[in-house]
Amino acid sequence: MPDFSKVAVIGGGSWATALVKILCENNTTVGWYVRNEVIYNHLLQEGHNPSYLSSVAFDMSTLDLHTDINKITQQYDVLIIATPSFYLDNVLAPLTVSLENKVIFSAVKGIVPEKKVLVGAYLAEKFNVDEALFGVIAGPCHAEEVALERLSYLTVASSNMALAEQMKEKLACNYIQVSLSDDVIGAEYAATLKNVYAIAVGIAHGLGYGDNFISVLISSAMREMKRFIKRVDKKKRNINNSAYLGDLLVTAYSVFSRNRMLGNMVGKGYTVKAALMEMTMIAEGYYGAKTTYELSTSFNGEYPILQFVYQVLYEKGSAKKKMKALSRVLD
Repeated sequence: MPDFSKVAVIGGGSWATALVKILCENNTTVGWYVRNEVIYNHLLQEGHNPSYLSSVAFDMSTLDLHTDINKITQQYDVLIIATPSFYLDNVLAPLTVSLENKVIFSAVKGIVPEKKVLVGAYLAEKFNVDEALFGVIAGPCHAEEVALERLSYLTVASSNMALAEQMKEKLACNYIQVSLSDDVIGAEYAATLKNVYAIAVGIAHGLGYGDNFISVLISSAMREMKRFIKRVDKKKRNINNSAYLGDLLVTAYSVFSRNRMLGNMVGKGYTVKAALMEMTMIAEGYYGAKTTYELSTSFNGEYPILQFVYQVLYEKGSAKKKMKALSRVLD
């Protein structure tokens, strides 16, 4: 069995920082690959990430920091990847160490845009990662609330429940509760789709639509998500569980949601380009909107919310006109 006493996180953003904080609650040493030299040096000198969740102070004696991805993959058998999907291919490009016998958990909330595949499929194809050694860490959970140690929930999904149980032990603490699932594909798609739907909610809010409409929009998005995931994977699942419905709700409603924020700016009249430039962090839903819409066009059935977000973000469709048209088909 892999050595779960040594877990490392790959990524230097807010979600990676939050996961490192959580892991430090239960582990004497946590590996952390940070490719940004400024963040790396600041962590060494000041004990916190200057760019993300800067209020979180780390005991540096518990952190094993690296800027060389090959060194950290050599030293750790259990890796959590927590980079934006847009950067994943680039982050892993320097990797020469084999991942074949490593346990990999993806905390990436999106589809790899260059390949248009889920992270699990991407890792299997490019790095020969075994399905039995792969898992997903999903929400509903915002990094900002982890930083504040507000009670939060995670879902660990894997086809190998023994691995999922061990990862649960590494993550559970007094402010993190963890549930288990064997629905890896569903968890990955839900983590992607909820970001796209949160953009739609943000656009509606920016346009001045109220809670009554937004509640209908979210309930319609939930049913659309169910249709989409069932189309790509017919595994039986309860779509009302927190990894699906819960994650959608927190992403659609939370003030910490960068996807809702992006949509809100577009609804208020920002061009998509200007809104993206204003964002200090990546809105995964922007990239997910293109991939999921393109996938949906090959399916039987209607996916009007995905189509709406795609048309506004990529075809320069009028948010006001497109939302009005969308409102006529929601129920």
